[in-house]
Amino acid sequence: MTAALHSAAVAIPARAGIGLRHPHYREMLARRPRLAFLEVHSENYFGAGGPPHHYLEQLRADYPLSLHGVGLSLGSADPLDRVHLAKLKTLVERYRPELVSEHLCWTSVGGMHTHDLLPLPYTEEAVRHVAGRIRQVQDTLGREILVENVSSYVQYAASTLSEWAFVAAVVGEAGCGLLLDVNNFYVNAVNHGFDPYEYLAAMPAERVREIHLAGFDRAEACLVDTHGNPVADPVWVLYRDAIARLGPRPTLIEWDTDIPPLDTLLAEAAKADRILERHHEPGRAAA
Repeated sequence: MTAALHSAAVAIPARAGIGLRHPHYREMLARRPRLAFLEVHSENYFGAGGPPHHYLEQLRADYPLSLHGVGLSLGSADPLDRVHLAKLKTLVERYRPELVSEHLCWTSVGGMHTHDLLPLPYTEEAVRHVAGRIRQVQDTLGREILVENVSSYVQYAASTLSEWAFVAAVVGEAGCGLLLDVNNFYVNAVNHGFDPYEYLAAMPAERVREIHLAGFDRAEACLVDTHGNPVADPVWVLYRDAIARLGPRPTLIEWDTDIPPLDTLLAEAAKADRILERHHEPGRAAA
């Protein structure tokens, strides 16, 4: 990261937060539960006004904020979408979030959007390509962004690197942060038959700014990352080992489909907090 780029990652305590979703707007305002931070999908706030901003502006006063994007298509062969990027820059300037993140994937090609987070081939060429685009985004925003490892259901015959080597190489080449999704690499380990602990061991601890936890569904031939269930027991085990290795990190409970009552999300966040508390040292801050 160059000196001109700003990172406010240390402003979020290494505790648990939740994704802010519209069914919980009013209850969140009324209750103001104890949470380390809130995360929202950036694209849901690209409009200038309306209910999303009405509630977020009030909650932002009480909670650190993470903006999490799903549509920038960092890995695409298309030119970067400058209209999308300009909207993101406006949103960042409006809310001054502590964290800004995107997915290490592609979502569009030839100007057509797939509305899915598609994996990249794991090659040195792809490392250079996506890292260069991440640097462009960081230069435009004037701050560090995080990239998140994604779940996948197919692999490219052209890949010459492991997924974990690819993720680490991109983060190093781009000089960005890493949003480590534990559920995603567990899903991939099961789907593609690798050892998730080999993946975890390869992650650059000094770059991990945030962790995501979510639930999956079981299909006939694979696990499907649906964000519609509680965090599964083996993902909790892997998360405990990740925190033991990396140290405490801000941790988000993601739940995007079949959204449950707020208390269910808070209970999941409390589980993460109990794990984080066991690894906190006096005076230790998030890296």
